[in-house]
Order: sequence, then C-alpha cells, then structure tokens
Amino acid sequence: MSSTVLKMSDIVVCYGDMVANDHVNFNVQVGEIHALLGENGAGKTTLMKALVGLVAVESGTIELNGQLVEIESPVAALQLGIGMVHQHFMLIPSLTVAQNLCVGLRTARNLFPDLRRMAREMRALAERYHLDIDPDERVANLSVGQQQRVEIIKALYRGARLLVLDEPTAVLTPQETEGLFGIIRHLVAENNSVIFISHKLHEVMTISDRVTVLRAGKLIETRRKAETTAEQLANAMVGRDVQLPTNKHLLEPGTPDVLRVTDLHYVNPRGVSVLNGIDLSVKAGEIHGIAGVDGNGQDEFARALAGLILPAQGSVRLDGHDITHASTAERIRLGLAHIPADRQRTALLMGQSLADNAVLEQITQDEFSQRGFIRSKAIREYTCTLIDTYDIRCQSISQAAGTLSGGNQQKLVLARALARNPRLIIAVQPTRGLDIGATEYVHAALIDQCARGCALLLISTELDEILALSNRVSVIYRGKLTDPLDRAAVTRDQLGLLMGGRAVTTTSPQQNSH
Repeated sequence: MSSTVLKMSDIVVCYGDMVANDHVNFNVQVGEIHALLGENGAGKTTLMKALVGLVAVESGTIELNGQLVEIESPVAALQLGIGMVHQHFMLIPSLTVAQNLCVGLRTARNLFPDLRRMAREMRALAERYHLDIDPDERVANLSVGQQQRVEIIKALYRGARLLVLDEPTAVLTPQETEGLFGIIRHLVAENNSVIFISHKLHEVMTISDRVTVLRAGKLIETRRKAETTAEQLANAMVGRDVQLPTNKHLLEPGTPDVLRVTDLHYVNPRGVSVLNGIDLSVKAGEIHGIAGVDGNGQDEFARALAGLILPAQGSVRLDGHDITHASTAERIRLGLAHIPADRQRTALLMGQSLADNAVLEQITQDEFSQRGFIRSKAIREYTCTLIDTYDIRCQSISQAAGTLSGGNQQKLVLARALARNPRLIIAVQPTRGLDIGATEYVHAALIDQCARGCALLLISTELDEILALSNRVSVIYRGKLTDPLDRAAVTRDQLGLLMGGRAVTTTSPQQNSH
C-alpha cells in the first residue's frame, strides 16, 4: 500500500447542538481515488469543508504527509496542497481562461500578473494532464465539461496535489463524464490523490479505489471497491435494504394521448429563440423521459406546458382540450400537475406553513374556501392526510416549509401534486439533491401514478433516472427534441451523443415499450 497523504482522526464538527461529524476517521493514500458516500446530511460535505478550512474542527486532528496541520482557511489549504472543485463553478464568464486563472493570485513584483507567462504554463499543465483547454478562450464560450476542466487547472496551478471533487458529474453528459474519468486517472498516475464525492453509485464503482460511507455524521465503513458492490454500498448509506424501482408498465397499442404538443416555439425576453418547433405526445400510463444537459430549453418547455410562459407559436392539448393560452389555474382544473425543478424558489413558499403550501394550488376550490372565507379545519385535515400518506417528517402543520429537510420539502411538493390524481404530471428534476432513500420513495410514487393511467413527462439530467423510469425517451438539444426512442432499445452512449448534439443511429420506437 502506498504512503498516506491525508489522515483525519476523530474529527468532530458541530453546528450548535447538532453534531455533524461524530469522531470520523478518514484517510487517503498517495495516487488513490477515494470515494466519499452518504445521504444528504450524512456529514460528507462538512468533513470536506473541515479539510479545506471552511468550517472549524471542534476536536480531532488532521495530518498531511505525516505532519500535524491546522487548516483555518481555503488559502491555508491551498498552501498545503489541498484544492476543492465545487459542484457550482466559481468562474467569471466574461473573462478568458487565463484571466480566471489569475483571479486571487498575488504577485510580489508586479501589480498585474503576466498573462502570457500564465497562458504558457497553463498550456503545459493542460497537456500534461490531458485537459485540452485554450487559455485565451472566454469562459462564457466553454461547455460545462470544459469549465470543469478550468476549475481543475486552477487548483493544479495553485499547487494542489490532493483534489476534492464535489459531485463532479452532476451536469455532464456520459461522454464528458468519461473524459473527466480519464483526467482523474492521469492525475493519480502522477501521484496526485483525489477525493470523489458522488451519489451515483455506478460511477463510484467505476472510478474509485476505496469507498468510505458516512451515515448520520458517523463513519459506517471503508472498503476497497473490489471488496464491495453497489447494493452493499447503498444499504450502508441508508441502513436498510434499498431497491430503486423500475417502470415495468407496458403500453398497449392504441393507448390515447393525454398530452400533445405541436410545433411549439418560445422566444425569451431578450429575443433569443429557446424552443424551436417541439412536437411531442405522452400517452395515458406512459412515462416519457426528456434527457438533456441543463440549459437546452427544458426549463422553458416545462414552464410553457404549465402556463407560466406563453409560446410564440404552436399548440398544447391536454386530453383534447386546447390549453395553449389557458391560465395555470385552468390547467390545474383540467388535471395538470407541475413538479418544478427548484422546490425552494418556484414550488414552495418557504416562510409559510406546511398547511398553506399544501393547498396553495387549490385554495379557491369549495373544499378549502367558500364565499371568501378560508375553511381552516378542512385545510388542517387535508394537510395531516398528506403528511401521513407521504411520510413527511415534520413537527406540525404550522411549521414553515423552509425548516424541513430537502427530502421532506420534495415530499410536500410531490404530495400536493399527486393527491389530486392528475391526468398529466410535468416532473422536472424530481430527485435533484435527494439521497438514495428519498429517491426510492419519489420514483415509486411516480410509477404508482402511471399505473392508474396518469401520463408523466419526466425532464431530468440524470440518465439513470431516465432509463429506469421511462417508456420512451427524447433528447432536447438547443431547443429541439429528437424523435422518441424506445427505452429498451436505446443505450446510455447513444443518449450521451444526442445530448451533445450528435446524430446517432437508433432503433425506431415501439408502442408496446416498457
């Protein structure tokens, strides 16, 4: 076994009375890819924040290359050779790669850094690690995968030999993910070490040498990848057997359309054409997946279907009713339910109670208000039913939605949408930010809705989710949809190529798909 570059012993981190890390032990070897797994709130992010000086350690020790160190800031961490690439990139789009590289760097002799010298050094570094980035290109012109490479170069340029990658594949296509894995392998081949934080178990099993699992702030186990399975890791994360459900429902020939979209166009307020002639149908009992990299028009498509923005051209029909210009309230009345991508900004009123949020879309209905007067008892009873049925962990119905965990916030949004037995569900990133236990719950609830004949449009950047749940799959790229593909006939690589705008040969879709 190679020598130890990092040893964290008995690490305790507290937020007030809450113990986020409870005597955690964690170590990384030179030239190792060490994956860190855990549900939301398990303590993995807190442990890494302690490593890079973003939170204070209450007790415990950190050793680098056998020497005790105190890390009080990210600058101190970088000086010790520790760099972190965050999930949300910290780049300035209007600047070039080289200019971004010098942001925050101090120079003793010159007021301004020597950009030409930095560009030369960056090219040499990029060539050494197969990063393939032009230092003179503006960041705004780079793909998401290329921007991630810039963040890695920034850390390496500052002398990092131990890299923490936080959910590094969250917004990458499968091809970009493979490219990143190649970069990681080159890094460790040069005796660098990588801590890989991810919730995607198949990626952990692909790239890591060892895996550490945290649960409720405590170390559960550390295993070599060769000595474990994805199922065992999932069970260790949750503390019970976990089986993510898959959609096994078959579509019968002649199943009617619930949603039909024809030649839909949308131009944003800046005059940019975002949706460019979308045609789509979703059948009763079908889950139709829309795959794509963020920013290709899927958000605008969902909002146009929900009535939050109006299209410039085209039509939308729900069970034969033309709802192209209908209000959101009218769409809800006709059976449309919308699960937005951002539960905190667009789905919930974070400062309002669970009861207020539970009836937010139905408060004008006779069940909850009459002659301008709120029926408080009916609202209380309805909210309690949702809490019990959907296992929303809370203190009371008067609790503010913003005080719930992310998983329970999503359950509240889900409960509000599904309790109405809708005809059509527009679900956008329904499990984003959720741990595997909450994901299991959400997937099962959506499959149950389709089993009773509801149509579901699933818009997600997670290919695992798309492939597990969909009957048919389309890919959105620059505001256009591909023809639908049979989930059983399409491969992950084919979807990845389509997500990057490349045409591929695929099997034509079958109505009786599963």
